This record gives sequence, structure tokens and C-alpha cells, in this order.
Amino acid sequence: MTHDILAEVLLPTQELRNDLPFYTKVLGMRLENIFPADDPSVASLSGHGLRVRIERGAKVSPGKLRILTDDPDGFAGGQRHLTAPNGTQIEIVPLSPQLVMPATVHEYAVRRLRDEAPWVIGRAGMHYRDLIPSRLGGSIIASHIRIPDGGPVPDMVHFHTVGFQLIYCYKGWVDVLYEDQGDMMRLHAGDCVIQPPGIRHRVCHASAEIEVIELGVPAEHITTIDHHATLPNGVGDPAREWQGQRFVHHVKDGAHWQPFRIPGFMCRDTGISAGTKGIANIQVARFDGGVPPSTRHDSDIHFTFVLEGSMVLQAEGQPDRDLQPGDAFVIPPGMAARYCACSPDLELLEASLPGNFSTQIVTA
Repeated sequence: MTHDILAEVLLPTQELRNDLPFYTKVLGMRLENIFPADDPSVASLSGHGLRVRIERGAKVSPGKLRILTDDPDGFAGGQRHLTAPNGTQIEIVPLSPQLVMPATVHEYAVRRLRDEAPWVIGRAGMHYRDLIPSRLGGSIIASHIRIPDGGPVPDMVHFHTVGFQLIYCYKGWVDVLYEDQGDMMRLHAGDCVIQPPGIRHRVCHASAEIEVIELGVPAEHITTIDHHATLPNGVGDPAREWQGQRFVHHVKDGAHWQPFRIPGFMCRDTGISAGTKGIANIQVARFDGGVPPSTRHDSDIHFTFVLEGSMVLQAEGQPDRDLQPGDAFVIPPGMAARYCACSPDLELLEASLPGNFSTQIVTA
């Protein structure tokens, strides 16, 4: 046997007859019941996925209701803030979350793993370590994520309201489903994907001690659970774009290596600059010998994570910093910096936004 269950939000009123026209005509809600007949003091209304009970003398706060609509200018005469006769505040907001891109607050920052920055438990039980504590003014978040035990991940189909998002598999492997990308996709260490804005996906399984690096722009972005989407959903159009970006899956094995922007290094281009039309670029660089020169760049955001090996980071006006795997740094535009004392196995993950920027070699 099944039972109908409803939930109501209780609101107070001094005089019900004053509130009914506002809730029905201005907010477009429907009257469901009202009593007693001779002197109504209680009414229930429904609308916009909400049910409210307005009761004379109820000992509760008038509260605040948020109504989400894809046409806020056409709702309630275009008003965004209203107050009902019973004192309830009404806020009209866009149905779809709005992406806000804050201006970058540039800084030089180094985050070392051995300095024991705290790991916090985040979504789906994953452990997060913040690689850019300042978030550069809210323009980017860089996270080192691990799942200690591996196995099935308690994730749901979801998507992000985001400008750019990277998932780089650092250690182990992870199985993920992506909208229009066919069956389960396994990312091995060294592989990466970009998750275009709005693409539905779900993390399914992970190896023990899996670790990934995740970049998101801006730092604060909304994750929305899609309770209606089912994955996998087949293979869609390979050229499909989500808000101007294509899904890119870069596989380490068989990747082409080419000269890096800094002499003394080679790199493998992930194809992400092309996939995002220059919004961002992701490259993996490895030391190739010699003495790398000091350089400057003009990228708005320039983030680097040490994957393997060791190096000493020299930056003008800053003390030398010795770096090891798990360390990360941000170099602001215009600052001269040099990668020195590089170990033969040094390998770096470099992210830049925008994807197209210039590097200048600094001569003494």
C-alpha cells in the first residue's frame, strides 16, 4: 500500500483575506483548501513546486521564499523583491544558476605537500586538499583529490555550472561515465579530460589510493544533480559543443612529445586549448636536460603541479623553494622565474588561462 505524502511551509498571517490575492494573483499560486467557512483563518496553496499553509496567529517567522524562473522579467511584473501582506519576503531569481567570473587577484604562491595542508572530506566522500588557498580572488580552484579505499564511488549523475574544468588522473585509475561518450571510460595515471560546462557525468569506480588533480574556473561553481538523466546514453555527435567547448579525453600512452615553451623541456599537448577554443591550455612537461633559462609569461592564471622528480623554483624577489611531487605553485604574469636543479625525472602539469599566451626569455 502506498500513501500520499505532502510537505508544507507554515507561514503566519494577521488577516487571511489580505494575503490570498497576493499569493494567487501576484505569485500565481493555486488555492487548495481553506477553513473554517464562516471565518477563514487557514489556507493552503500550491505552485511552482511549493506548498504553503498560511495560518492566522501561527507562532512562526514570516520567512523568505525564493521563486526560480527562466523568465524573471516576466514574472510578477518584473519585480525581483516583494513583500507579502503577511510579511513574507519573496525573491525572484533566474532558474538556471548564473556563472560569475571574478577578476583574478594575482599572487605568487607555493603549496608544498610536506607542509601538511589539511585534507577535508568533500562531495561523495572524496578527500580534498586545496592547492591555491587564496583562489586568486575566486577566479580558480585547484584541488588534489584522493579516495583512500577505492572501489565504488557513491556519486550521482550531475553537472557543473563552470567556465572551465579539468580532471587529471595523477595516480591509480578511475572509471567515469560522460554524456554522449559511450560506455565506461577509464582514466589511467597521466590521462586527463575536460568537463565542458553542463556535461552530465558520474564517477563510478576507482582504484585504491586513486589521486586526481581538479581545476575549476571560477573557484565557486554550482554542482547540480540531474535526477532524470541516465548514463551511459550512447555515443553522440563527436563535434558537439557544450557552451562552446568540446569534450576532450587525452590519453598519455601514444601522446606526441614536442619542445616546451621553456628550453630544456619537452611536453605533450593535451589538445585542450583547441577543445576550449583557447580558454585554457593544459600541458605535461618533462625535463630534457641543460640549464633552463629565466622566463616571464603574460597568462592571466598560470598554475603548475609537480608530478614527478624535484626542482628548485627561483622567482624574483622571493626565496628559493625546493619542490617535490605533490607540490604546486602559481606564478603571476610578468614575474621572472626559473626552474633549476631539475632532476632527470622531473615532470610538471601546467595549466594556463587563457590557453594562448607568450613566454619571454629573460636575459641578464
